[in-house]
Amino acid sequence: MSGFLKIAGNYTNWNVYKKSVIICDVTEMFITRALPQGSRTIDQMRQAARSCKQNIVEGIGDSTVSVEMCIKLLGVARGSVRELLEDYCDFLRQNNLEIWDSTDVRTIATRKYCIHNDDSRMFVQKCRDRSDETVANIMVTQIRQIDAMLAKVLKKVEYEFIQSGGIREAMTAARKNYRGY
Repeated sequence: MSGFLKIAGNYTNWNVYKKSVIICDVTEMFITRALPQGSRTIDQMRQAARSCKQNIVEGIGDSTVSVEMCIKLLGVARGSVRELLEDYCDFLRQNNLEIWDSTDVRTIATRKYCIHNDDSRMFVQKCRDRSDETVANIMVTQIRQIDAMLAKVLKKVEYEFIQSGGIREAMTAARKNYRGY
């Protein structure tokens, strides 16, 4: 007898999850160092970074029983990371700091580095040695990458739903198969 539940695997090995951990950890280091104590932006950035990571975890977990909930939560993760992107851009603009263009050699080098490295501890350590301006620009690049990754994950979940249906259809098919229909 084949079952109908699609048990989610170990999400901690997924690149999108690893990138969310980097964003969460570097953001914590950044806000502690760069923002004035008592600033409301600290809580907003911390919550946006955490929300991205936690909604990825919950969305993947909920995909076992609800594709709809998975899509909603991954959408919330994407919205949260976009909010965080705006906070980093605001920081750069409001402090009259440079925002690297997408064609800037530093952006290109950062993009290449981010693609091939996903160790949160290493990222935090490297960012500690850089200016707030550089860290904010690194995070802008990293966030743009995870945003694109989340869009791809959402399209994949959509495609799988179109191909296989949801849990109700799988449950009905499994029950019919069991009964021999």
